[in-house]
Amino acid sequence: MLKHKIISRFKLFSVAFLFISLQGYSQKDTTITIKILGGLQYDLPRFSVEPYTRVTIILDNHDDMAHNLVVTKPNSRLKVVEEALKLGDKGAKMDYVPNSTLIIANTKILDPGRMESITFLADKEGIFPYVCTYPGHGYVMFGAMYVTTKPLPPLEKDTNVPEMQRQKNVMPANHSGNMSHTMSMPSPHPFALEYPLLYRTFMPDCGPAAIVVALNETESYCFDAGKCYLRYAWSGGFVDNSEQWKGNGSKLSKVVGDIYWRDITGFPFKIGNTETIPQVDFKGYRLINRLPTFKYMIDKVEVSETIKLLPNGAGLIRNFTFKNNNQPLFFQIQANETTKYQSSIGKFNNGMLKIPANVQHLSITMKK
Repeated sequence: MLKHKIISRFKLFSVAFLFISLQGYSQKDTTITIKILGGLQYDLPRFSVEPYTRVTIILDNHDDMAHNLVVTKPNSRLKVVEEALKLGDKGAKMDYVPNSTLIIANTKILDPGRMESITFLADKEGIFPYVCTYPGHGYVMFGAMYVTTKPLPPLEKDTNVPEMQRQKNVMPANHSGNMSHTMSMPSPHPFALEYPLLYRTFMPDCGPAAIVVALNETESYCFDAGKCYLRYAWSGGFVDNSEQWKGNGSKLSKVVGDIYWRDITGFPFKIGNTETIPQVDFKGYRLINRLPTFKYMIDKVEVSETIKLLPNGAGLIRNFTFKNNNQPLFFQIQANETTKYQSSIGKFNNGMLKIPANVQHLSITMKK
């Protein structure tokens, strides 16, 4: 009987000790503040916590664009980014966060100047990516949470952070709680340029919803997402965003190179006749091999537009697909332009191209 009581008390003590130990782990708290900077980057490329830490991340958006932060399971960043892109028109309502078992925690989409915190338990060792899943951002805007008691690899060799941030001078990333640190900016771009390349920024002679795309090292264009048409194209380089980033939206990005084509007609499409001005509504874009396809509505007509480079950089080709185009469409250009136009359907007559009803595909070539 005495032996039984001793064993029972030992078991009770063991269970209580285990409970207290686990409780101690779960009550270890760490708060991390991550600021969003201009140029699609988190100011903190990585941090580490010990296992069984309750982590609170405070996301502080200092950029002039909207962003979020999504913590994923190990080796799942790109898959989550691709799932977010597939949300299409539903993305904005879902904060561009897919319903996925690969996601551990996430913030909402934060407008400029907003903050939000998320809290979760880091109970397993591993490398957990965090990423912005706003369309087009997730391939370059990410970082890594290390759950470990071991030292981290040298930053310059850490492939879990963006390439350009490996080259920056940062303070050690092992820490608990908030930290201050500084980074050098060796280039006006926060990461190594890989083409095609897309920025959402503020551009001269364009509405506030400009999207600029570098097709290669020398050929670029500006698409106005607010009004849904191509604004201009240039040769010689891409853009310099440094002044715009410093000004938090008060300054414009600069064109690097010479503009060879500029729209002077306004929105080019008409429906039914050449006089009626249609309503347009931008529906976002999707990336295929890094090249954007823009989606927008012209009244009830669904349009997808992909802009590609002609061989040898001789100009652009604009590929359109249409749905619900039960009436003829008209595409307008400036008749006396030096740019040479060619259409896959019909010919331009005094600067106007008629596109018959129910045509699903159209290509317009613009040669310098």
